[in-house]
Amino acid sequence: MALGFWNLAAASPDRLALVDPERGEIKAGELAAASNQLVHGLRSLGFEQGDCVAAVLPNNAAILELYLACAQAGFYLTPINHHLTAPEIAYIANDCDAKAFVGSAKFAQACTGAVKELSLPAEALFSDGTLEGFRDYEELKRGQSTELPEKRTAGAVMNYTSGTTGQPKGVRRKLTPLDPDIAGTLYSAFLQMFGLKPEDDNVHLCGSPLYHTAVLVFASCSLHLGHTVVLMEKWTPESCLQLIEKYRVTQSHMVPTQFHRLLGLPEEVRAKYDVSSLRCMVHAAAPCPVEIKQRMLEWWGSSIYEYYAASEGGGTLVPPDEWLKYPGTVGRPWANAEIKIYNDEGEELPAGETGTVYMKLGDAAFEYYKDKKKTDKSRLGNFFTVGDIGYLNEDGYLFLCDRKADMIISGGVNIYPAEIEAVLLTCPWVADAAAFGIPHADWGEEVKAVIEPIPEETAGEELAEKILAFCRDKLAKYKTPRSIDFTQEMPRDPNGKLYKRKLRDPYWEGKERAI
Repeated sequence: MALGFWNLAAASPDRLALVDPERGEIKAGELAAASNQLVHGLRSLGFEQGDCVAAVLPNNAAILELYLACAQAGFYLTPINHHLTAPEIAYIANDCDAKAFVGSAKFAQACTGAVKELSLPAEALFSDGTLEGFRDYEELKRGQSTELPEKRTAGAVMNYTSGTTGQPKGVRRKLTPLDPDIAGTLYSAFLQMFGLKPEDDNVHLCGSPLYHTAVLVFASCSLHLGHTVVLMEKWTPESCLQLIEKYRVTQSHMVPTQFHRLLGLPEEVRAKYDVSSLRCMVHAAAPCPVEIKQRMLEWWGSSIYEYYAASEGGGTLVPPDEWLKYPGTVGRPWANAEIKIYNDEGEELPAGETGTVYMKLGDAAFEYYKDKKKTDKSRLGNFFTVGDIGYLNEDGYLFLCDRKADMIISGGVNIYPAEIEAVLLTCPWVADAAAFGIPHADWGEEVKAVIEPIPEETAGEELAEKILAFCRDKLAKYKTPRSIDFTQEMPRDPNGKLYKRKLRDPYWEGKERAI
């Protein structure tokens, strides 16, 4: 069988390919035609192989149309988190060298604010919905041919991930001179590792934002396998169950917070919905408490798979039966991947010893765009690390002990304290600052800030509110501290190193931090 979205769409144009929250059901032939039109439209703007389009969009057809266009024309697509502030969006759009920007009227303030800091001409600004100063997104397609474009070549997604400095960095891979259909077939092999087969009445439910690396990977690979993709703009536990029943969903990509919320539904609500169609409900992005996963397995049966990877690559995989043998593991290396554990001296550690987790995925090399120093720092030979700590057991299963020393993981989203601290330290009333995660019943962690105020200021609720107000237009909402405590002096060593655990540990006393 010839796989890859375009092959499958040509063979079965009337097959249901996509369910858009607003536009409804979209056939494979319609989605393919729209992506073809976008290639012609972007080329009319002067796009050439290697050029990039940045997009701030909700979960809708437009983001997948753009993905399919870039994937067959040798372009890069950079999806940007729509929760970011205008300056944060502008930074990424400038850094990725975007030649066009597609925003959404749903995020009007952030998009219009961001483009003021871009050097793009007005004809390269497009909006899904009406935005002043933007061209209608549909203009990119209007009047363009629906036929496959000439000179097709594989493109790529360049996602942005934050490092320990807090500055987002683009994970960029070199474009390969592959036919897009061949590339699509290769991409589809990823889902086949989870036992998913081509076509075979599979339906993928996408409930998390498509600007996340893994979320877009799972949705796009589903299209390349001929599966229907059902998009949710806003995930809620009961609406998730409703769609599972309505569309006979077989697979999804989730995070543990979603499991927690599903289990929080009353038993009578959970029992209302038929979930017998589920085959492969994959979770990642944050550690899942063993008890939560066991309860989900009892409810959804042997459909729950787990993997470990990053925007940079991966990774490991554990099917449900193997996880039950080794509760808490994130699995063994998947095909063509290797996992090694090294100590701080760069020596490989034996099974059972804890160190930094390094990964290698065949020849899938990457670079942090415009940051060779960070790229080189992440490498050890042909292996790379994202700074996670863990160990391998005797049977080669990986267990994670720490999701980076200071990273905050809230609802499956990685939040980097250094970025928050950089903003706090620009506040005129702050002498020193620290940010870290404290327990939150639903999200796992929430952001706490500890502030050493300048001598002229008095610690208290009034000062805390002034500092939080200072942060709100400089940090995305989920990064902004939920609360502030004060200290007379930060615990730093003579060299200025902050002993953050001395601040964080009291909040976790008697609780297990899921890292």
